[in-house]
Amino acid sequence: MTATLPVAQQTEPYYPSADGEPVAETYDHLYSLLTTLEVLRQYLAARQATVLGNQFLYYAQGFPKLRVAPDVMVIFDVPPGGRDNYKIWVEGQIPTVIFEMTSQGTKDTDQILKKTLYEQLGVKEYWLFDPKGEWIEEKLRGYRLRGESYELIEDSRSEPLQLRLQVEEKLIGFYREDTGEKLLLPDELASALHQEAIARQQAEERAEQERQRAEQERQRAEQAELEVQKLKEKLRSLGVDPDTLQ
Repeated sequence: MTATLPVAQQTEPYYPSADGEPVAETYDHLYSLLTTLEVLRQYLAARQATVLGNQFLYYAQGFPKLRVAPDVMVIFDVPPGGRDNYKIWVEGQIPTVIFEMTSQGTKDTDQILKKTLYEQLGVKEYWLFDPKGEWIEEKLRGYRLRGESYELIEDSRSEPLQLRLQVEEKLIGFYREDTGEKLLLPDELASALHQEAIARQQAEERAEQERQRAEQERQRAEQAELEVQKLKEKLRSLGVDPDTLQ
């Protein structure tokens, strides 16, 4: 009888979701990251897509050290919602658009290493935003994948997002291509919602005032009609036919 040895089962390695490093280098970088994340999340809320911020992107199964943490990445054709990390082989989709909030200290990594990696992965657009203007004079610089290579974006457009991008001080402004409407920042959205609520309340108050005026007019008309009927009854009691009176 031949003995059989048990076959060792390969187990998937552990893929961490954090490394203890700070989310962003400065407040300006953090604010632009969070703002971009929230604006795009709201914009794509009704789409089959997710927007992730500063979370590990694993691109090689079985090799947990092969990872990168884009500041903001947009992935289409995946279930919406957050993830602790993103594994390309699990989700079946690579990020479509990636934003990095860059600085003088991360220039080489962002401009060389990450740019090369995203190009090889097939990320359609790669945007570098330098909120302090430390090394990108125009602050915002984008690359669009043409074939297998990145080309500098000259028209300030994101083709996959169908948005026009514009530097607005230390933030990126996003504008819809179909309507020209600006995607509101979180505080702008809160202010707009507040103004909308005030306008709605004022409209309701005006409608109530009109209703009350109409009711008062109706009551005055009824009272006037009642007075006329009383007068006619009094005339009849005196033997006068009110219908013959001019």
